[in-house]
Amino acid sequence: MTQTDPAQPFRLAVAQLAPAFIDRAAGVAQIVEAIETAAAQSAQMIVFPEALLPAYPFWLSEGHGARFDDPRGKALFAHYSDQSVTIEDGHLEPVCTALRKASMSAYVGIIERPRDRSGHSLYCSYVFIDARGEVRSVHRKLQPTFEERLVWSPGDGAGLVTHRVGPFTAGGLNCWENWMPLSRAALYAQGEDLHIACWPGNRRNTEDLTPVLAKEGRSYVVSVCGVMRREDVRDDAPFADYLREAVGDMPANGGSCVCAPDGTFLMEPWVGETGVRVVELDPAKVREERHNFDPAGHYSRPDVTRLVVDRTRQSIAEFTSEGRS
Repeated sequence: MTQTDPAQPFRLAVAQLAPAFIDRAAGVAQIVEAIETAAAQSAQMIVFPEALLPAYPFWLSEGHGARFDDPRGKALFAHYSDQSVTIEDGHLEPVCTALRKASMSAYVGIIERPRDRSGHSLYCSYVFIDARGEVRSVHRKLQPTFEERLVWSPGDGAGLVTHRVGPFTAGGLNCWENWMPLSRAALYAQGEDLHIACWPGNRRNTEDLTPVLAKEGRSYVVSVCGVMRREDVRDDAPFADYLREAVGDMPANGGSCVCAPDGTFLMEPWVGETGVRVVELDPAKVREERHNFDPAGHYSRPDVTRLVVDRTRQSIAEFTSEGRS
């Protein structure tokens, strides 16, 4: 079987993991281990949850994260920022190397601290890395949800792109972005037939929406989730006792699942455990379901409704030097 053989099922690995809580180095090692596990199962692509590296900020909801100028909140944000991912500094290089070695592509959920936006604001980003180990796109979450806005910044459309992976055209969105019809339409318009929906984790987020998105897009839809338990707060985390109390017993119970283009489950939502599971995807199933409905093809009416997408990477300044000595 080859990466691009359309006659063979495509093997996709779903990594439902608990974070190495706010520890970037340990988190990178965990992701590399999952890649190696998937490679041993002959996977051609692996997908990871939202914000896995270094962690989702579970403490905000129950930990009084909205208190303005709170010393503990500021100290936690400083640590969270320090352990977040600056791609330009090579923080994902071990992941890229592992994928290159395995000839495997991946979507990886990170908290990004990019230098092109001051180097201090944080973005919930979904990163696509191809089978050559090259970062091909970084999608910054367009709209952080509710309390997430206390620590994450709103992204832009630069990452609303798709990628050819084997016989499929893959795209990915973060969490409640998957409820945004126009964001989904932007990916449909680029031929998406394998949709990756990443979540911090909960069955309630995935069991109803995943089949709906599969039927709407007539695509394979993968919901990949994390798990978070009180004991996943590391002893060396700042304010560890406070974080354990704020996090509670299990704020994220998993719920990863996979639906076929007709909306049936290939992988039922699984909860309360971590691991790497592999499913086989048959591209012929997409073609079968597109026979009667293709949202960006024969069933679209671009003469009546069209979508305009600005994929400019946002910046606070534009510098010009033409004509100056």
